[in-house]
Amino acid sequence: MATLTYVYADSTAVLGPLAQHAEPHSYDLCSVHAERLTAPRGWEVVRLQPEFAVPPPSKDDLSALAEAVREAGRARPEVTPSSGEPDTVTETARRGHLRVLRAESD
Repeated sequence: MATLTYVYADSTAVLGPLAQHAEPHSYDLCSVHAERLTAPRGWEVVRLQPEFAVPPPSKDDLSALAEAVREAGRARPEVTPSSGEPDTVTETARRGHLRVLRAESD
C-alpha cells in the first residue's frame, strides 16, 4: 500500500508509505497500482520506498471492522422524503452525504 500526492509546481508525483491520516488531494493505492504508477509526460515520479508491500493486519484493522459491523447493525430512524422527492421514494441507507433511495415500485 502507498499514498500518492502531487506537487503541481514541480510537476512531480510523490509515492510514499501509506499515510496515517486522510489528506485532501492524496490518494491511497494498493501495491499493484503503486508499482505500476506512471506520471504524465514531463512529470517526475519520486518513490520514497522501493517496494510497497501489503502490511499485516493490525489491532486497528480489527477495531475498524468491529465498528463497521456495529454501525451496520444499528437501527436507522425512519426518514421522510425531503422537498423535491416524490412520496414514492424511501431512503434506505445513508453514509455521510450519500443516500440510497428506493422507489416504492421496486
